[in-house]
Amino acid sequence: MKDYKGEEILVVKRELFDSLGDFQGINTEVENYLADLLHPSNNFYMARGPAEEDPTHKQIIPYCIFRVKDESGTRYLHYTRGKSGGESRLHAQVSIGIGGHINPVDQREGHLGLDTYMAGVEREIDEELKIGGNYSNKIVALLNDDSNSVGKVHLGIVHMIDLENDDVAANEDAIANLDFTTLKELRGDLYDRLETWTRNCVDTIESL
Repeated sequence: MKDYKGEEILVVKRELFDSLGDFQGINTEVENYLADLLHPSNNFYMARGPAEEDPTHKQIIPYCIFRVKDESGTRYLHYTRGKSGGESRLHAQVSIGIGGHINPVDQREGHLGLDTYMAGVEREIDEELKIGGNYSNKIVALLNDDSNSVGKVHLGIVHMIDLENDDVAANEDAIANLDFTTLKELRGDLYDRLETWTRNCVDTIESL
């Protein structure tokens, strides 16, 4: 088991997800899930090491897609996951998702509700990117993929981040080759290199 140096992460029981309605891929019916997943009585912190190998729990992961719309059209931020990233099973894959785990440091108002979750989202964005303009942040979907060992223990909450401009740079070594690209390119030459969560998003992004 990899040493995560005592890191604790926000999880829910898999049985809760199943009771709300198990699905594979993208689900845009956010209102059917979010209130229960983020309700303080339904989630808790768990040591990351055991959680990474325990499919009876789902780690709650914000997955933020950044896009900019200008005279050249709509472009999406993408990058290659570097070796220094926390999830070794995703190294060298191309992603359009920025995000990570919700940790105890994010806790607000003494409980694990929406405020805590959103504080974790903003912390992850600040840690991973340097953004030169304003942006909006909207939750647009949930993402689940039990087809591989990573997906079995994670549940993604997909955010669409609309940027004021393309002044964005990487803030850590785990994010390599950061650039903006079109949906056509993501579905073209880059497609075979996309991690599975990104592939799910790219396949359905018009509906998000």
